[in-house]
Amino acid sequence: MLTETANRDSRLSLWLRVREFAVPPSMIETATARRRAGDWAGACAAAGIDVDLRLRSVARTHGHDLAAQVRSDLRHLAPDLLRWHMPRIAPNGLLRPGLTMALARYHDPERNGARPVHLVARTPPAWADAGQRISLALWDGTDSEAGAARHPHPHPHRRFRLDLHRHLWDARRTGELRIRSGADRWTADGRTAPELELPAAELPGTELPPRHCAVDRWAAEAGILLHADGRPTGPVAVRLRGRHRLVLDLVADGSRGGPPALRIAAASLDGGDPTLPVLPDAAAWVPPDLELIRSGSIEVDRLHPLVASALVPDHAPAGPSPSQHRPGQPRLVECRGAQHRIALVDGVLAPLDHDPAEIRREELLVALTGTPLPCLQAIDAAHRRPDCLTGVRERLDHGDTAGALAVVEGLLGPDALLRAGALRDELETAAQRRITYGLYRSGLIGPGPGRIPPNSPDRLRPRDSRSHPRHMTLR
Repeated sequence: MLTETANRDSRLSLWLRVREFAVPPSMIETATARRRAGDWAGACAAAGIDVDLRLRSVARTHGHDLAAQVRSDLRHLAPDLLRWHMPRIAPNGLLRPGLTMALARYHDPERNGARPVHLVARTPPAWADAGQRISLALWDGTDSEAGAARHPHPHPHRRFRLDLHRHLWDARRTGELRIRSGADRWTADGRTAPELELPAAELPGTELPPRHCAVDRWAAEAGILLHADGRPTGPVAVRLRGRHRLVLDLVADGSRGGPPALRIAAASLDGGDPTLPVLPDAAAWVPPDLELIRSGSIEVDRLHPLVASALVPDHAPAGPSPSQHRPGQPRLVECRGAQHRIALVDGVLAPLDHDPAEIRREELLVALTGTPLPCLQAIDAAHRRPDCLTGVRERLDHGDTAGALAVVEGLLGPDALLRAGALRDELETAAQRRITYGLYRSGLIGPGPGRIPPNSPDRLRPRDSRSHPRHMTLR
């Protein structure tokens, strides 16, 4: 078992953590209910997505036809599914910071051949991240809108684009995930791709294709990319790792009547031609959910319902599993040669087998630097550094503040006063990050004239460093 844990693929371990904490079931349930009720804005709010566009303004600027297209896409946007498929970074699986990703493209005939209007999803820069928030906006090729003005990279990224993979966020097209991911060809022995050959002999000093590449889908996905760019054939770049890219030459193969075939034109370690179309990461790599299922690392019921129904259509969802821990259930502590109980009493964690007079005497003893009872030691440890601290920290890092507070309240009670320690520090840090994110959203902090630099000591002033303490301030 230890060998299996040590040899576990780090990529799968990262995505296991993401699937456990990044999109909690409560978020999926709330966002789905609001989306089905037609409240797309409420669904975005439930999924931690800020909306930086107004449909009335879109209609005035770009016309009613384009606004109608945007409105239709927003009504069918599954924001929790979008969060599920957003690009993430190691080692904690957090959202890729400072990213602008295209979700859809709209052609505005009134712009006379200018760049199409993009519906984009943006993530804040790393210094302003709090709660893993995402924002939705329209980008028309300029930096005039507020979101683009404060974002470090307002232009849509070529590698991370979902306008060619609408099944990863559009509830109308989630059924395409099975074919687009290659799950329909997945067998117990692995996948095969008879129409695609990668001659390793032509790639000196490389080991290609690397693991996790969706090689058998590259031909079809490259064809979709070229068609979207108005090119029938031509070279397509595939970024593998670092600056290592493959340049694939897509040529039509009519001899078999099947999909176009690929042949490698070059393998470059210096980045290649930057003007070549780049295969999106969503098409270059095997979806992590498919790998998690195939390796037995995750149960289908733990996936997003739309993902599970697409990848495993014949799977019957299981009912809610009974909880192993009942709220308020007493915990046992070895105290003076006996097993004592501590549990929630009137919303506070308290010892059950000591009378109030004894507890007052012990608290006085502790104030005089004495050693408290083991029951009181256990309560103090639960406040300062509980066993659930890792789970609380993970939930806070991924933006699940409600889930983190539920864990804390289930342990200490809703009326408990946190004592100084690691748990309180984590909660205070999360609150300070939300302040920083609010300042970033309002344009009061960040690079630019008249703004507070992100690393300025005046960005967040601790409560105990006020120049005029509250009890000394004259009102």
